[in-house]
Amino acid sequence: MTRLDAIARAAAYYDSGTFKDVLSRRVAIPTESQGGDKLDVLRAYLTDDIIPAVEKLGFRCRIVENPAPGYGPFLIAERHEGDTLPTVLTYGHGDVVFGHAANWRTGLDPWKITVEGDRWYGRGTADNKGQHSINIAALEQVMATRGGKLGFNCKLLIEMGEEAGSPGLRTLAAAERNALAADVLIGSDGPRLSAQRPTIFLGSRGAMNFELSVDLREGGHHSGNWGGGLANAGTLLAHAIAALVDSKGRIMVDALKPSSLPQAVRDALADVKIGQEPNDPQVDPDWGEPGLTTEERIFGWNTLEVLAFKTGTPEAPVNAIPPSAKATMQLRFVVGTNVDAILPAVRAHLDAHGLQRVAVRPARIETFTATRLDPTDPWVTWALASMAKTTNKKPALLPNLGGSLPNDVFADILGMPTVWVPHSYPSCSQHAPDEHLLGSVAREALQIMAGLFYDLGEDGGRILKERRK
Repeated sequence: MTRLDAIARAAAYYDSGTFKDVLSRRVAIPTESQGGDKLDVLRAYLTDDIIPAVEKLGFRCRIVENPAPGYGPFLIAERHEGDTLPTVLTYGHGDVVFGHAANWRTGLDPWKITVEGDRWYGRGTADNKGQHSINIAALEQVMATRGGKLGFNCKLLIEMGEEAGSPGLRTLAAAERNALAADVLIGSDGPRLSAQRPTIFLGSRGAMNFELSVDLREGGHHSGNWGGGLANAGTLLAHAIAALVDSKGRIMVDALKPSSLPQAVRDALADVKIGQEPNDPQVDPDWGEPGLTTEERIFGWNTLEVLAFKTGTPEAPVNAIPPSAKATMQLRFVVGTNVDAILPAVRAHLDAHGLQRVAVRPARIETFTATRLDPTDPWVTWALASMAKTTNKKPALLPNLGGSLPNDVFADILGMPTVWVPHSYPSCSQHAPDEHLLGSVAREALQIMAGLFYDLGEDGGRILKERRK
């Protein structure tokens, strides 16, 4: 049996309807993690579905309780074939955001897969049940092709709290360092560059949310009687935001920007073009850091966004000077940004502009650290070649995802190279009503991962020797 046999088996797994049946069963489990009240459902996803599926593949499984109280557990599974073989860690998350069933289009149910043409609607189809289901199925096809062997050791980590910010994941990784040790992470999350183009990304931008607030007095006062005599909280906050980011979206604080754009990153992004999908928004070409392409701004630079801004009562304005105002800001940042310096730099910048009455505090959400594997790493070259061989397409290489995910757990805490192969696409409506997976992408992804895992059994040892040189 050959590589082509493994790829053919993966296509047949899709064409037979088996993949849809498996994913339908998993989507039907309402694993919402953000409310904190479905711990039994989160656990059941692992014990009732994932564990039986991977135990059939010879994985030894154990549930690990979350070190963060009130959040879903983790699954650590391992299949060991030989002490001299390379070891791959693959990752996914079984939890989803709220279903919000009432907001879905008529005829759609977040807990049931509905197929309309190429679109498979359902919560978790894209993020992330469909993606880790593809990877598990690909492992199965390679084993069937190789007579019950993979040709490498494999570990699996499934968490049930990623949509709640991955609480406990970093503590777990530190405590289970030996159990999770591997030569490379091959995971799947996030979108491809486009539905038509297979993609690899090597890390993610970091993210820090922080709040700006102004609290001047108790209650509002008539704008005619007191206007000109009382400071306006909304005005102060508007000036604070403008001091941090200008009307073109350019960051005005040097400490919030990276020092440079590495040439290897620039070279990789020269082959990347966003906004190719029919439902993609139209790019504003003059927005953001001058001198960079849109792709360099998204994947290679830092951006500061206003996520929310409120003063007074916008839904019903009254003639009163607002006493308070609040905004939530978000800095997405690349490798090289000093996370510990972000808030002090914001504070110093506002003080220098006479805005001492604007308070700065971290938002109640965990900060994601920026990570990026060197685009010239042998694992990257190997993965790109494998995907091109399977699809006859040139894969897109993103040095890092524009968004954020807990890749620092693998890159920094566990100290392994990270290669991500996403199986969704930018317009999949993840986190929104009408989330969907494209059947055509799922079919191709099954073949890609079967080819990748087959090649890992052939080439893994050679790659490890290359990295040691």
